[in-house]
Amino acid sequence: MLKKLDLYNRKNLEATKEHDAFVGLTNMIYQTERSPLTTNNKTKLLINGEQKFPEVLEALRNAKHHIHVEYYIYEDDEIGRAIEQIMIEKVKAGVEVRFIYDDFGSSSIRKTLVKRLRENGVKAFPFYEIKLIKLASRLNYRNHRKIIVIDGHTSFVGGINISDKYSNAFVGNELYWRDTHLKIEGDATAILQHIFIGDWNYCSDEKLIITDNYFPKIEKIDEQTQNVQIVSSGPDSDRPNIYYAIIKAIQSAKKEILLTSPYFIPGETIIDAMKMAALSGVEVKLLVPGISDSYMVNAAAKSYYTELLEAGVQIYLYQKGFVHAKTMVADRALAIVGTANMDYRSFDLNFEVNAVVYDESLAAELADNFQIDLRDSEQIEIQSWLDRPKHIQLIEKIVRLISPML
Repeated sequence: MLKKLDLYNRKNLEATKEHDAFVGLTNMIYQTERSPLTTNNKTKLLINGEQKFPEVLEALRNAKHHIHVEYYIYEDDEIGRAIEQIMIEKVKAGVEVRFIYDDFGSSSIRKTLVKRLRENGVKAFPFYEIKLIKLASRLNYRNHRKIIVIDGHTSFVGGINISDKYSNAFVGNELYWRDTHLKIEGDATAILQHIFIGDWNYCSDEKLIITDNYFPKIEKIDEQTQNVQIVSSGPDSDRPNIYYAIIKAIQSAKKEILLTSPYFIPGETIIDAMKMAALSGVEVKLLVPGISDSYMVNAAAKSYYTELLEAGVQIYLYQKGFVHAKTMVADRALAIVGTANMDYRSFDLNFEVNAVVYDESLAAELADNFQIDLRDSEQIEIQSWLDRPKHIQLIEKIVRLISPML
């Protein structure tokens, strides 16, 4: 099997020259978790729930054999019930439907939506079940992934959970929510399928038997294809694969790096990589929340800003609402969209998954959206940052000491 994967990966590397600058990243991802470069893909960038949810609903309605859904947060609200209804309808039509929900992040649906799904034939299981939810403090080892796989050929991955608050189209949302997701049609879906099945076999009472129905042969996409790799990691990984991938991507960039993260506590190695890139002449821009949902995390993040600013990194605070996207663009040739925040929890304690796309068109589109976000942001000026009250800076440094636990 490994020899077949080696041959597949080598063949795909030889077939494309578009991402020569990132071939080291491609090889590293393959070597760390045997995730090959897939070349027969079509991707679609989805901005906010307004774009994601209609695409998901349409794709689910078109399912013929199976639907696999895996989410950290799934809520019993308008969008949650809309997807629930389709899953139930599909089961009655003979489609296999499997649903993994994180027992902490989706604790509110345990006795409501999950019960309804099971009563109607949907196979639903919690990830890392918590017995006494009201007494639970088990924030670690959570499944933070957001994956949908349909018929083995169409998939979704990114930062947007299943909840009305992720779409600004729903009336009544108090806070504007800025997030990013990715739709994939093609061979990379097989890698997300593999991740889902591994998680399913861990948390369910069903050991899924692998057949061609779950990994169908996908015909050559007629239009311009895109090169995609999937990188995942978690407490069960031999190496921190996503962490390594981000560091390598930063090191590989020659001109520009655009980073967006809602929770920015990356540790010294990524900080040093960003500083080295900026000091080498690479334009490095970091977009983080100006409005945060966690004072402690935000304070810890701010403790890193001074050294980044002094090295020439440009930092922007998003003001329109809460930016929850987890993305990266390098040299308008590489785009990363996924579930992993740039913090200790995502790198070491949670189960995460990112899509790495080696494609100039998608990278340019993601970069354009980054520039749009900058219009709704305030850039930090280094002198005014240094002039802040000393006691505020001291608090941030103190919080930084406990940042691995945040």
